[in-house]
Amino acid sequence: MPKTKPQKVFFSVVMAVLMVYPMELYNLALEQGGLKNELLWRPFLDLPLMGVLVIVLESLIAGPVARRVMRRHFDPEKDKPIFCTLAVQWVTVTLMCPMMSLAATLIFKQPGWETPAVFLQTFACNFPVALLWQLFFAGPFCRWLLKTVFHTQKSPAAERKAKTTN
Repeated sequence: MPKTKPQKVFFSVVMAVLMVYPMELYNLALEQGGLKNELLWRPFLDLPLMGVLVIVLESLIAGPVARRVMRRHFDPEKDKPIFCTLAVQWVTVTLMCPMMSLAATLIFKQPGWETPAVFLQTFACNFPVALLWQLFFAGPFCRWLLKTVFHTQKSPAAERKAKTTN
């Protein structure tokens, strides 16, 4: 996980792109009745606005809450790092998905009086996809990329565990 300010900025930007582009593409495909080649470029138009919104909401709300919830249930110094990571990912998606679904509903769908129903449908369609995408692709890939680019070391708990198992 990112430790320094440059690592945090890098991680946030990469994670925002890795979540916004596929979720925008998924929602466009739902709207159009299926994925088409012409839809592949359209999420790039929404990426600047939605990417900034993701970074702001994650930095101010979802990230701090997710880390607090994780620390309530796990001790990063004693528990396996994967449990801490999965807890943060799960809570982050659980908080970000309704916020971003509401934003997308208001910005792109402009449903008027049908806002509650359209939001609930958008959220229900997005949550399972966002959670699975985060757990199985975006999260692992972003952490791998962070380690590769910044040559980060393992956490102290992971290093201690490695020493005791050898």
